[in-house]
Amino acid sequence: MNDAANSAVAPQPIAVAASDGTELEAELAWPSAATAVVVLSHPHPLYGGDMWNPLIDHLFRALPAAGVAALRYNFRGAGSSGGSHDDGKAEQLDAAAAFDAAARLATEQPGSDPPPPVVSAGCSFGGDVSLAAHHDHLAAWIGIAAPLRIVDPATMSSPTDPRPKLLLVPQHDQFRCPAEAAEITESWTNTQLEVIAGGDHFLMGHARAVTEDITSFVAGL
Repeated sequence: MNDAANSAVAPQPIAVAASDGTELEAELAWPSAATAVVVLSHPHPLYGGDMWNPLIDHLFRALPAAGVAALRYNFRGAGSSGGSHDDGKAEQLDAAAAFDAAARLATEQPGSDPPPPVVSAGCSFGGDVSLAAHHDHLAAWIGIAAPLRIVDPATMSSPTDPRPKLLLVPQHDQFRCPAEAAEITESWTNTQLEVIAGGDHFLMGHARAVTEDITSFVAGL
């Protein structure tokens, strides 16, 4: 843990645009000497999900305090982002654009040779979408309470990719229980599944445990 752990990191707005021209609202929090960059994809926008979701907001603040940069963004149609909701299809362009921005920023940081790894961490709807979104410069994917049904897992790019994947599955998830998630992902390549004891899909009261799982996973890349 570096000096960033001792003070808050002020977020800054950044410009992110999807490949179809859709402008996305996004923020970046970058501590000095960041060891990695985590791109945070939020829960379902039709059910109140956005980049200020309590869990996403906690991660956006806690990860930089642990020396890990964080980038969060609003999917199309959410917050001040342009465009309209597309049931997880065009949103994959949004995730890829956020990955692009993180990778570019990682290479631009002074003294970053090699640049810090870029990791995707999506929650619920954002978990499915980000697991489906491919990017050459991603180091790993993290799915947090990913329902594995908004996007058909058979169409996702990450399951057969050799890069590491971490699935954090709440013990009492109302939309995809650990046993079902384990069965669906049994054939996935280089995939680790961890159960969040006592948590349900919304993970209220479990933000610290999720943060610790993510920072531990990222540290091992």
